[in-house]
Amino acid sequence: MLKRAIIKLSGEALAGSSNESFCDETIDTIASQLKIALEAGTEIALVVGGGNFWRGRVGKNVMNRVKADQMGMLATVMNAIYLAEAFKRHEIESVVMTPMPFANMTRIYDKDSALAFMKKSIITFHAAGLCHPYFSTDSVTALRGAELEAECVLYTKNGVGGVYDGIPTDNAKMYKSLSYKVALEKQLQFVDLAALTILIEANVPSFVFGLGEEDGIVRACMSKHNFGTQLNSNIEEEFYVSAH
Repeated sequence: MLKRAIIKLSGEALAGSSNESFCDETIDTIASQLKIALEAGTEIALVVGGGNFWRGRVGKNVMNRVKADQMGMLATVMNAIYLAEAFKRHEIESVVMTPMPFANMTRIYDKDSALAFMKKSIITFHAAGLCHPYFSTDSVTALRGAELEAECVLYTKNGVGGVYDGIPTDNAKMYKSLSYKVALEKQLQFVDLAALTILIEANVPSFVFGLGEEDGIVRACMSKHNFGTQLNSNIEEEFYVSAH
């Protein structure tokens, strides 16, 4: 079992197949898995995207990039607050942390406080990005993974099962394991360049898998990697036998 994990949740995935901003069935499934991992001893920090409310790359076409990114940061705060409240149904304690103040709605992030919460089996949400534009939630996840000395950063994806050697179609092959060097050389965009650079610099392993994978979060925390894609600085390139 991982001792400490940073998990990136897709904002778009929180909406499920509904036209609403949130699908409580999807959120309850996530919460149930997180509770199992917590009870097994994994300390957990969560970064959640804002895609169910706002996609910054869409806004960039019609408005200033800085303002578009600011809206994305606010979307992640709304998601974190909603999830923290939903987790109470599962008797999961959590706290929403942000790099800037939101009155009494969140707590200001600092490493020591976050670790203290996590050691008490309290999930920490890391919302509002870095309070600066041009940084994605992938980058924030990698940074928190390095800062909080995570054993592994877990990137959940919406609609894909891992990292592929091309566009995830029937013709693309999915990697079982992959080095960061190969991912960089082949420009495999499982995370953005800033996130990949942080992961390489801090030598933090990562694992990419589909959020729809049955018990995927639990299995990832247990390091049962018979699905998804494992990545680190020193690992041999290997594909699954068949395309996923």
